[in-house]
Amino acid sequence: MCGICGELRFDGRPADMAAVARMTERLRPRGPDHGGSYSDGVLGFGHRRLAIIDLSERANQPLVDQELGLALVFNGTIYNYPELRAQLKGKGYHFFSNGDSEVILKAYREWGTEAPARFHGMFAFAIWDMREHTLFLARDRFGIKPLYWTRDAARFRFASNPQALLAGGGVDTTLDAEALHFQFTLHGVVPAPRTVLRGVRKLEPGHWLKIDAEGGEHKAAYWRLDPTRPEHARSEEEWVEATHELLRRAVRRRNEIADVPVGVLLSGGLDSSLLVALLAELGKENLHTFTIGFEDQPEESGNEFEYSDQVVERYQPLHHKFLVPNSEVLTRLPEAVDAMAEPMFGQDAVAFYLLAEQVAKEIKVVQSGQGADEVFGGYFWYPRIMADKEGRCAGRLRRHYFDREHSEYLRMVTEDFQVGDITFDFVSRRLEETGGESCIDQVLALDVTTFIVDDPVKRVDNMTMAWGLEARVPFLDHELVELAARCPPEIKFQSGGKHLLKRVARGIVPDAVIDRPKGYFPMPALKYVRGEFLAFMREILYSRACRERGLFRRAYIDMLLSAPDMHHTRIQGSKLWQLALLEFWLQRNGIS
Repeated sequence: MCGICGELRFDGRPADMAAVARMTERLRPRGPDHGGSYSDGVLGFGHRRLAIIDLSERANQPLVDQELGLALVFNGTIYNYPELRAQLKGKGYHFFSNGDSEVILKAYREWGTEAPARFHGMFAFAIWDMREHTLFLARDRFGIKPLYWTRDAARFRFASNPQALLAGGGVDTTLDAEALHFQFTLHGVVPAPRTVLRGVRKLEPGHWLKIDAEGGEHKAAYWRLDPTRPEHARSEEEWVEATHELLRRAVRRRNEIADVPVGVLLSGGLDSSLLVALLAELGKENLHTFTIGFEDQPEESGNEFEYSDQVVERYQPLHHKFLVPNSEVLTRLPEAVDAMAEPMFGQDAVAFYLLAEQVAKEIKVVQSGQGADEVFGGYFWYPRIMADKEGRCAGRLRRHYFDREHSEYLRMVTEDFQVGDITFDFVSRRLEETGGESCIDQVLALDVTTFIVDDPVKRVDNMTMAWGLEARVPFLDHELVELAARCPPEIKFQSGGKHLLKRVARGIVPDAVIDRPKGYFPMPALKYVRGEFLAFMREILYSRACRERGLFRRAYIDMLLSAPDMHHTRIQGSKLWQLALLEFWLQRNGIS
């Protein structure tokens, strides 16, 4: 797990290694163990390393293979690298290191643009071909690892986050009006390639991009999800057995492919509890688990210790439990916002940030349960969409999922930022492209390939890597996702959703954890808009910077502030927090 960056010049001038150095330094938290750079005329690379596999200096990056004429910067983990390494050795390649990075180089030389499809894991990488003077970039199937870029007539730059690109300089920071429409309609999701900054773009998940030294580029998808039924129908028992087998394999790979210990973020929910149980099935000993909680509010408990404690009692891991006072939540909020590559509306980002800080003191790698709800149908809006039979699928998704109707969006932003209903148009097109056999099949496919990338996948990456902690997400193993996507909804949505996971968990996870109502990371201090939290948001939205930006209509802000607990999105988000968070993120990143 690392931070990567680089520059390719189109004007024949040498790469600006001073800019590369600034970008690399901005990525230091992602890779505290080693920093390096590489230049080859028009090309410059920077890298910060978090050493997880092959801890020796031989695996430091940028990784250069003079014999093959290739140089690499890589962020992520390739879980099937031992098999690929053996296969490549059989083809005559020899290796000078023992990690997964060198396997990427050899695989690219052997299979070219088809190499990413052979990788089983999470990754974002860039390869410079010294002979052809081409730069090849690729991103994993679900965008678990980030890859941002910016370009103009003279150069192309890439990095693991926009902040590194901003540190390099010369980025157009004008707000992208169309991206803002996505941001405030899909609760913080801006589908690739856009971001809220016009000059910063991101590579789509499951895609590669190839650029030559003259600026010519070619991009293509190497993977697409198939949400259609298998040719031969399966019984429920067969679906449960297949799910158990693939999930066990995903958990085992994410535990074994590391030269450092691997722990688990244990929230008290079904998903993370199931990870602990499966690791116990696999014979894992001395497993570190980590749970965080917050102070209660009158309306809600601030922790889920009553559930996580039951899992700890059953399996006796080396458990670490942290209780954070509410006073610290608001104090540390600016740090968490600084760790956001893009503005994130999920308030539990702060919880992940504070948890990762503590976990990183004990361990370098953890498994996390993110993705299970999207893959196996755990959210309350899915059954509502499935039960809705009125009109097109995009209309059903809008009724139960969109944060705002387009008409409300136009009342929220000033004329300079108004656009057409592009989010609905995008969703309509993408739902049809999924090829799902029913509306809910299409919605789940769109969620797991597009929406999930910005929330929660990006949140987990950003908040853990802010502390040099690698988070692995076995529920986003692509073979497991492919299986779940083909399962009939009438099986998937039994038991109130996540039926397959509940069947797998029964008998190895406490019943109270399996049968509890669906919960969300409790953050009472930021959920209930009152006191210091309300004053904090009022100060941001009444600030001089916000007024001069001229993005939001003052009447809309005043309406939200007049009744802050009354204005919620369809999926229970705070509309006031959304405005304040975006504005605060822009201010923290120096965007005027």
